[in-house]
Amino acid sequence: MSFLSIEELKELVEQPQGLCVSIYMPTVQLSSETQQNSVRFKNLLRQAEAELKKYELHPTDPSQFLQPASELDEDEFWQQQSAGLALFISEGFFRFYRVPIDLIELVVVSDRFHLKPLIPLLSGDDRFYILTLGQRDVRLVECNRYGITREVEIEGLPKSMDEALQYDETAKDEQRRQGAGAGRSALQAGGSYHGQGGERENVKEDLLQYFLLVDKSLHDFFRNRRSPLVLAGVSYLLPIYHEANTYNFIVEEGIQHNTKERTAEELHAEAWAIIEPQFKADQEKAIDYYHESIAAGKGSNDLNEVIQGAFYGRVEQLFVPIGVQRWGHFDPDSMELEIHNEARPGDEDLLNAAAIQTIFHGGTVYAVEPEKVPDNTPVAAVFRY
Repeated sequence: MSFLSIEELKELVEQPQGLCVSIYMPTVQLSSETQQNSVRFKNLLRQAEAELKKYELHPTDPSQFLQPASELDEDEFWQQQSAGLALFISEGFFRFYRVPIDLIELVVVSDRFHLKPLIPLLSGDDRFYILTLGQRDVRLVECNRYGITREVEIEGLPKSMDEALQYDETAKDEQRRQGAGAGRSALQAGGSYHGQGGERENVKEDLLQYFLLVDKSLHDFFRNRRSPLVLAGVSYLLPIYHEANTYNFIVEEGIQHNTKERTAEELHAEAWAIIEPQFKADQEKAIDYYHESIAAGKGSNDLNEVIQGAFYGRVEQLFVPIGVQRWGHFDPDSMELEIHNEARPGDEDLLNAAAIQTIFHGGTVYAVEPEKVPDNTPVAAVFRY
């Protein structure tokens, strides 16, 4: 499963020169039906060729221009799909992404790539984190509603309690001896053991010290974030971490079992079941915030105002509809906006541009079904100022 990062989005925005082809298609994942993918793909490539020929500066051989995409059309490729496929082609540039979201068939030829169908992967309104806790393993992963997007590397994050508290081999031997003699874990026995610096307190106090160090190492990463954090680990560890935690957006309910017994997909599914109701409530709050902002003169559903605001970093929160385009051209230097009923050479989807600029400037984008855009308009924005 591939997830488009902000860095890759910037590359797609900045890299192209000349004509750009963006192709989107839903993909079948059942092995017995994947032949449908090849048929659909060929039809979309033919459509792209026809669109390229409409442009005055089209390549002399559109099929050669699209060759990098054509070469993907092999049985083995179609056996390894997610819910959708996105491809981006320009002179000397080719990228494709298997994505876990349903896409509609779409071919766009312009002087820039059309990226709005992928905005739900980048919007930030459903980002959350899972912190897996174990005495011998701590990991932080970033997620959205579709899956785990990456493992976050944190400099100085302890990977184990031994590492954090710097046990020596004598301490480990003593722990093992006590555990074997009691026939149960040191935590269950409430025993004590020795390490560097003399006698240590019981295991719970050591775990608290360990988690204080974990929390401290995460502090800079979470400093300006508000995304929910879900804890995952055996049940006795979670309340101890809550004692150590200083992040204001930790979720009270956690995943209480040994995370090594779950696949990444299962772990994400359990966390999403906890998080989803919170995100739905947050989106309703975002809609209320939009209406309050409109009343206070800090919001707009006028495309001209929103486009200008997005390019100049004024948009704090943006609602755009999935599957809807508004074609035209905006010149940020002259502040002139042209809107056309149908796409013309040199046009771009202005909703796509607004969403990308909002993300680049640190705003939040809600890519929603058209009927869920507030005020039943093509765009709705809250301004920072």
